[in-house]
This record gives sequence, structure tokens and C-alpha cells, in this order.
Amino acid sequence: MQRAGRPGLSAARALGDRRAVPDPRWIARLTGRSAEEVGRWLGEMDRYTEMEGRIRRTHRDGGRSSYAQFRAPLELYALVRALQPELVVEAGVSSGVSSAHFLLALRANGHGRLVSIDLPTRQRGPRLAPDESPVALPPGRPTGWAVPPELHDGWELRLGPSQRELPKVARQGEPIGIFLHDDLHTPSHLTWELRTVEPFLVPGAVVLADNTAWTGAAFPRFAARHGVPYVRRRGSDLVGLRMPAPRKE
Repeated sequence: MQRAGRPGLSAARALGDRRAVPDPRWIARLTGRSAEEVGRWLGEMDRYTEMEGRIRRTHRDGGRSSYAQFRAPLELYALVRALQPELVVEAGVSSGVSSAHFLLALRANGHGRLVSIDLPTRQRGPRLAPDESPVALPPGRPTGWAVPPELHDGWELRLGPSQRELPKVARQGEPIGIFLHDDLHTPSHLTWELRTVEPFLVPGAVVLADNTAWTGAAFPRFAARHGVPYVRRRGSDLVGLRMPAPRKE
């Protein structure tokens, strides 16, 4: 049973996904910040229960009452608040649960922007068929359809394959503070995305990958190459690592 005063619990309940109850230890291990600081950032999310409720209702109105949302949206908010990145990049959007929480945190920081890349899959008919992915877009709904309109400022949404769009983002040369992989979950594709963003990650950047049960050793190899541990969120296959800082002379 969860304690009533647990930071972020009210926001997670309003969103309507049990998996969204945050794991503060995961954030602390990724950022090196104290439990008190992490609790403060997660507690900020409890001010936004109305927004979380709107996201939940938008999913329901789009035929996704049991939508397969990104499982750690509140942690994304806390990570952005902790790291204060100038650029966040995510590959994979669907309805935009992760995007909304990245954008909310960037707004709270008062600086930074989000670049999201998505190759949308569209639902074939009025109802989602059993053989269709729950991330498919309902009829008439665009990529990011659940992101509240007031959060769209500072959001660059690129539609198309990651193989085309991610190199364009990287070639701009802007240092990346957080990268999230949540699109095509194959070992080769995750390896390619990590190698594409690797030269542009700032020291201490956080790299996240979801559904790593499908991507084999791709993420562990990336962590080993940089000599850093990767951290699993509460026994799930959502993992993250923090890039090493430059060695002091």
C-alpha cells in the first residue's frame, strides 16, 4: 500500500496508470542528487493533477482507456529538473505522455527545448484491432495528441523515420542533455541511435532506453564502452545511465 504523502502519488493516480507511481531511488541513482531533492521535484508534480486528469480523459476519448503509456513520466520531469538540460531529444512519441512531462519540466526550469522524433503508426479502423499496436494513432489524432496545448511552446516535433531525422538533429551540433529511446525496439536500431547521439551528449548527460527486453545487449554494451553502470527502473526493462564527466587533471 502506498503512503498518502508520497511525492508524485497524486499525479500518478490522476494520470490513471499504476506503473506511473515514481521510483525516486532510480532518479537519485541516475543524477546523484539527494532523496530530499528528488522528493521535492516529484512533489511539484502533485500540483498538476488537473493536467494529468486531462491527459487521461484525452486518452479515454481517443479509445485508449487502458493506454500503454510511457511508464515513468514523473521521473522524466524530475530528471529534467535535476539536470537543467538545454536540449532533450526523444525518439518515439505516440500520444505524447513522455513529451508532455519533458515539456512541463522545461517550462518549470525556464529554459531548454525538446526535439521529438516519431514515425507514426495509424489505426486502421474506428476501433483498435487485436493485432494492432496500442501506440497506433486513433482516427483523426496526430502524433502527440494528448500533449496539452499550453505546453507546445518550445517543442520541435519531427515526423519521419529516426534514421532520417535523428542525424539532422545531431548535425545541428547542439549538446544533448537527455536522450530517450522509445521507438523501434531492435538491437541494431538502438545501437544505431546511441552511436548517432553519442558525440553530442554533454558530460553527465542521461541516456534512457525503454523496452530493453527486446534490444538484447545493445544498452549494456553502450554502458560498458563508457565504463558506467546502467540502472534499471524498479525491476522493469526501462533503463538509464549517466554519461561520465571529464576526468580532473
